[in-house]
Amino acid sequence: MSSESKAAIAEALEEARERTLALVGPLDDEQLNRVWSPILSPLAWDLGHIANFEELWLVQTVGGREPLDGELGRFYDAIENPRKVRGELPILRDEELRSYMTDVRARTLEVLDGVEIGADAEDPLLRDGFVYEMLLAHELQHNETMLQLLQLVDGYELPRPAGHLSPGQAPGQLARRFEYPPVREMPRGPETIVIEGGSYEIGAPAKGFAYDNERPRHTVELAAFEIDRTPVTNGAYIAYMDATGAEPPTYWERDGAGWVGTARGRRDPIDPAAPVIHVSWHQADGFARWAGKRLPSEFEWEAARERLDGIGHGWEWTSSDFLAYPGFEAFPYREYSEVFFGDTYKVLRGSSWATHPRVARPTFRNWDLPRRSQIFAGLRCARDA
Repeated sequence: MSSESKAAIAEALEEARERTLALVGPLDDEQLNRVWSPILSPLAWDLGHIANFEELWLVQTVGGREPLDGELGRFYDAIENPRKVRGELPILRDEELRSYMTDVRARTLEVLDGVEIGADAEDPLLRDGFVYEMLLAHELQHNETMLQLLQLVDGYELPRPAGHLSPGQAPGQLARRFEYPPVREMPRGPETIVIEGGSYEIGAPAKGFAYDNERPRHTVELAAFEIDRTPVTNGAYIAYMDATGAEPPTYWERDGAGWVGTARGRRDPIDPAAPVIHVSWHQADGFARWAGKRLPSEFEWEAARERLDGIGHGWEWTSSDFLAYPGFEAFPYREYSEVFFGDTYKVLRGSSWATHPRVARPTFRNWDLPRRSQIFAGLRCARDA
């Protein structure tokens, strides 16, 4: 790989880190260390985990170097340490945490300077820079998880978007790359689109970065179906609640005759034209049944993705369990996907306003427990044609 390509990797790593630090910049150490919710990690754990994961893969595995502290890995293992206990672990905090993140990054860049990366690399981790793409995606995905927690912080303000730079802030700085939610009003047009029955290619192609659960690309047979052209709106969900007494989305409260959103300690009126988010799979499934429809399967969603409007406001629940594709092979480690396969988790597709564009692939498979609603998730409905 050329020095220019390595420079691009180093720049991408720095941009991701700037984005991470911009998100927590307004917070003090007490807020970083606090346990805000049993289903969300303390932000200090997320930061340490991001750096420890980087050290594991980019310093130890690729570079063959010893860790700075061999004890840290067991405290930042996401499988061994469920979220509800992470605040009790002897993790790094405050200045010690910041120093560790800085030291790991310095070692990462030293290793990068000495490795050979390219299409013909013998090590599959280095082939086409896979391991670096994986680490970038990992940090950026944790950014979204951190944003889930930041909804609980009263008065928290998102980093400024493009065109709203702080005094002295250069246009190239990453804070401008954080996007606010997309336009609220959905485009006008037919309510549903018809997808013809037939064979559809599902999953990521062999070339290019993707997670193991997105592969191998394979053919599925689908019967004809209709799918909503746009996500379900707040107004439609309010009608569902009024008719059935269903529970409101997370961060909704009654305010007289209307509803307000209370995330980040605000009391913003709910826009009836905006897509609903912060609903669980159970809530999404209940709405779809009330509407005389159903949730689409993840295969239907992917087959229709190029004709859907409104993708990117919120993740969209599907009816599908998180299962392996035929011919699945775990890479580079079982714990990313394989240990979650089964009927416990439901698949979400698309992306949310908090998802970095580098992560938002058409084939990306997100998953969560069907009772969870802290994620930025909504829905669109389908039915047999």
